[in-house]
Amino acid sequence: MSSSMDNSMNNKLYALTGLFDTPDEIMHAAETASKKYRKYDVHTPFPVHGMDDAMGLGESPIGWVTILIGGTCMLLMLGFIAWVSLVDYPNIWAGKPYFNLPGYIPILFEVTVLTGAVSTVIIMFTIACGLPRNNHPLHDTPYMQRTSDDKFGLCLEAEDEAFDEGSARELLTSLGAKSIAPVYFDASEAKSGLSLANPWFLGFGGAVALGVSVFIYVTFNYMVFEAPFNWMSVQPKLAEQAPSDIFADGRSMQKPVEGTISRGYIPEAFEKDPEAMAKYVVNPLPVTQDVLTLGKEKFESRCSACHGNYGNGDSRLPADAYPAGPSLHSPKVAEWKDGHIYHVITYGQNVMPSYAKQLTKDERWAVIHYIRALQRSQNPKETDLK
Repeated sequence: MSSSMDNSMNNKLYALTGLFDTPDEIMHAAETASKKYRKYDVHTPFPVHGMDDAMGLGESPIGWVTILIGGTCMLLMLGFIAWVSLVDYPNIWAGKPYFNLPGYIPILFEVTVLTGAVSTVIIMFTIACGLPRNNHPLHDTPYMQRTSDDKFGLCLEAEDEAFDEGSARELLTSLGAKSIAPVYFDASEAKSGLSLANPWFLGFGGAVALGVSVFIYVTFNYMVFEAPFNWMSVQPKLAEQAPSDIFADGRSMQKPVEGTISRGYIPEAFEKDPEAMAKYVVNPLPVTQDVLTLGKEKFESRCSACHGNYGNGDSRLPADAYPAGPSLHSPKVAEWKDGHIYHVITYGQNVMPSYAKQLTKDERWAVIHYIRALQRSQNPKETDLK
């Protein structure tokens, strides 16, 4: 009793609270309180459908704030991309125009979502809710303990212009509230509590943010580049797309020297001499079912469009746009050695282009084995019939 009297005498009244037993009771109480009070709240152990309407709450403006900030940041990013693409660093990549809007849409979408979501969380914490705050008067009160368990509570705040403790108590009593109790501000807790409005908290948070920023900047821009940990960033070299006075064309990026080959790549012999390749190069793959299956797969996907499924020269392509490939059963091709056919596949002949990039070496030799099988199927020998 003395503790309650001390609170009422020494501390400022925050609100008058009342507990209800059922959702219907709290719905009726909220609807009645909304006609007189503006600063009040309802606490329930689980969501109660229709409570927003009963409390007279309108649509939250936070959604409009989110789309406004997200849309603004999206337009700023779009302007930045346009400036970089058209003014500061225009470049054509893979034949696309300078300003390739379809390629920028995922970036703009992510910027809109990220900035809208982050700004919404910041605004909800700092402006709408004033968090973090561990000194709220309702914390650790019997009222809050019961409303988080099995009771429904109505809290009428004393800051409301229409609030009068006597009339508020009468209203709660008329609505059937139980355990009507006042809640006071705790002065000692308020002094030690953490709040964004606390200058000490703002100062400490700002100092930590500044210190961490300076540490990260110095670490990643100076400390990690100190010798001997300069990560080869300081060395005589030519930066890509930078001008150079070493070469006659003034460019730092040069084409490979003629005849340069990739590491691990062995160039084909007799590139310009199909007869020599036919004479000295033989098919290294054995005639097995796996090799013939591979050769059939690659022939039908790469060669049959022009030469036909069985190598008869019956092209499936429009005759007025693409010349038909020759028959692979002609005496000329039938008498060619495997090396000669390999040369044609690798380097092309007449209107046929090179298929070196479409077929690996083993795939080319497998296709040749399959071509031989097609030729034998059209012109079998007497020994094949025995």
